[in-house]
Amino acid sequence: MGLETLDHVNMRTSRLDAMCRFYEDVLGLKVGPRPPSPTPGAYIYCGDQAVVHLVAQPHPARTGEPQIEHFAFRASGMARFLEHLRDSNVAYWVSIVPELEIRQVNLFDPDGNHIEVAFQPDEQASFEPFLADTVETG
Repeated sequence: MGLETLDHVNMRTSRLDAMCRFYEDVLGLKVGPRPPSPTPGAYIYCGDQAVVHLVAQPHPARTGEPQIEHFAFRASGMARFLEHLRDSNVAYWVSIVPELEIRQVNLFDPDGNHIEVAFQPDEQASFEPFLADTVETG
């Protein structure tokens, strides 16, 4: 089990086109392919890696309100990682990205921040969600 690298940041926006232009024009990144999703959005690439995932939302955020929905790591050893989460009494759920088949383990830290840990399609483990006890860990 091991985290390998920060994979991406997922942000909400009510100004999808303006955000895409900003990341392209100001930072020199490029809008690129995005897997199918029921929610409109865009992937912003740095080289070959989609590092910013934008998700459209209908209403603007309040000034100063963070719009980061989650951040994600790449990892290996999914079965051991899930066992470690269960042993640590940390709730999680697993989802699979359409077409890419990436396995996403989703959990929350003690402050309620959403964290995704992504594993390659060949990683096998039970995809049943784990509901932790109500006792806070750590």
